[in-house]
Amino acid sequence: MMRKCAMFLFILGVACYIIMLILIKQPDEYFGQVYNVHIINGFTNNSSLPLVVWCNADDGADMGGRALQERDEFSWSVKTTFWKSTQYLCTMKNDNQRRSFQAFQRRRDIQRCSPTRECFWLVKEDGFYFSNDEIYWRKDFSWTLN
Repeated sequence: MMRKCAMFLFILGVACYIIMLILIKQPDEYFGQVYNVHIINGFTNNSSLPLVVWCNADDGADMGGRALQERDEFSWSVKTTFWKSTQYLCTMKNDNQRRSFQAFQRRRDIQRCSPTRECFWLVKEDGFYFSNDEIYWRKDFSWTLN
């Protein structure tokens, strides 16, 4: 009887420990969090030809296309969970340049978009720049595939 009681208490303790780790460490990753994704036209001379953006979610949802003039923005919200791999693939076209890239990828972006939960993409003549605060930008992709 004492042995069964000790085993029960041990299993109960391990279960409580695991639950506490989940709740303390990364509750957003397990229970879901909303992130805002923004694509901004950073071209400086495209008054006649807009930046065309077309995005699709990995679950097949087509978000449609947008024609962005200088400084225009296309944005949407993404709810992530531990149980679902959330990704958004966007294709950009300007003049003769065309490039597809992952605008949001849960595994990559839940860390780098935090703590603001904002993911900004500034598309310029030489490539795609990422920021989570619109102050510090880092070039992630070029227009050409190297």
